[in-house]
Amino acid sequence: MGLHSTSLQQHKARVDMVTLWWVLTLLTFLSSEASGTNAGVKVKVTAKGLEYGRQIGIATLQEKLKSIKIPDLSGTESVSPIGKVSYSLTGLQILNLGLPKSQVGLVPGTGVSLSISDAYINLHGNWRVKYLRIIKDSGSFDLAVSGLTISTTINVKSDDTGRPVVSGVNCQAVVGSAKIKFHGGASWLYNLFSKFIDKALRSALQKQICPLVGNAIDEMNPRLKTLNVLAQVDKYAEIEYSMVESPIVSNSSIDLSLKGEFYNIGKHKEPPFSPNPFSLPPQDGNMLYIGLSAFTPNSAGFVYNSAGALSLYVTDDMIPSSSPIRLNTRTFGAFIPQIAKQYPGLMMKLLVKTVKEPTITFEPDNVTLQVQSAVTAYAIQPNSTLSPLFILNLNASVSAKIYVTGVKVAGALTLNEINMALATSYVGPFEVKSLNNIFLMVLKVVVLPKVNARLQQGYPLPAIGKMNLIHTKLQILKDYMLIGTDVQFTA
Repeated sequence: MGLHSTSLQQHKARVDMVTLWWVLTLLTFLSSEASGTNAGVKVKVTAKGLEYGRQIGIATLQEKLKSIKIPDLSGTESVSPIGKVSYSLTGLQILNLGLPKSQVGLVPGTGVSLSISDAYINLHGNWRVKYLRIIKDSGSFDLAVSGLTISTTINVKSDDTGRPVVSGVNCQAVVGSAKIKFHGGASWLYNLFSKFIDKALRSALQKQICPLVGNAIDEMNPRLKTLNVLAQVDKYAEIEYSMVESPIVSNSSIDLSLKGEFYNIGKHKEPPFSPNPFSLPPQDGNMLYIGLSAFTPNSAGFVYNSAGALSLYVTDDMIPSSSPIRLNTRTFGAFIPQIAKQYPGLMMKLLVKTVKEPTITFEPDNVTLQVQSAVTAYAIQPNSTLSPLFILNLNASVSAKIYVTGVKVAGALTLNEINMALATSYVGPFEVKSLNNIFLMVLKVVVLPKVNARLQQGYPLPAIGKMNLIHTKLQILKDYMLIGTDVQFTA
């Protein structure tokens, strides 16, 4: 036939597949090797979540594909009775593109599959022709591509740092038909051999599609580096969300097991306890389910206690001015006369400090926190030196209200009860119960507001990019809390 291509330009379509495949980014918490430990956090992506990814992704993909450039074609063809005709097709631009049918599916053990069918592309371009050696002519043409099908699988791995890497495998693209109609000049010449040009254009398109899809998938990787696999919380702590075992991919959901452990920044020391095994219930009304076991907040307590962050000096200026209880030797001397005698007319200071990490417990619809602390009372001398008065062991039971704000989990504490015992006295024996009201007031008006102010700032959940959680529901279950939520991405 003599048809050949003389100019074929390589073109990369920058298709933002991150938006298309938000579900894949959750898969990429996958670590290269299983650690053999139980998960602190579990994540389930449901069929509803996969469908949301398809909807927003296809819309994005459709817009991006409009930037694809079709290569110029040129060649020669024998046309009876004229003989050889030299031609070129140039400047093809997409006028319209549709992806009316698409679906995504789960590939057990691999990742996510994408299939598009009955896609169409309408293009417009220019033609030139030369025949009988001296006759030249030109015009325009319209190309209608229909019956376009694309199928591929997106494989998910991790690099040697535990960061995600994706790649496209098993891509197939088929162009059902490419019909061309010529306008102007000697367009009748082209119509004589349009079937040959249809075949050439169809072949050129099919050769481009899979490399473009592969390039688009590869361009996800720089974006995937933004996943908060290790998220800094504050100056003391960071939380790790790497996978502890391979994801379980079924026909209806993806189940991920994440470490979900707090660490001191730059110092990953394991706590003296491990996560207990737990399983998420078979719910599918939301796109995403996140289960946080008691291990995760307990590891936070271990980290903050190890960093010395769970301590607070309480001074009189932190007590409301309206309170009749003051931090001075006169107030305490009413209950412990020795203090007023040995240290008359002095202000006091209290050091409240945990002696071990707090312990949080999840029971159905109930969150409790047990805190063991020591309270050291000092008299402040005129030269600002501190004279120790006594040390109390103080155990507090606290209820917690936990809620989701943005892409963080936050909380607020309420004091239930306290138990105190005298550890050391520098002013002789005294009745500890007489101080109950003082220390209840100190905890309620000073210590808990300080703690709650920090808890209200929240701690990061597994998240990617500009992800918002909507229609969120939180349940407290046995040994873990369950967050059911839908997901929304902003541009």
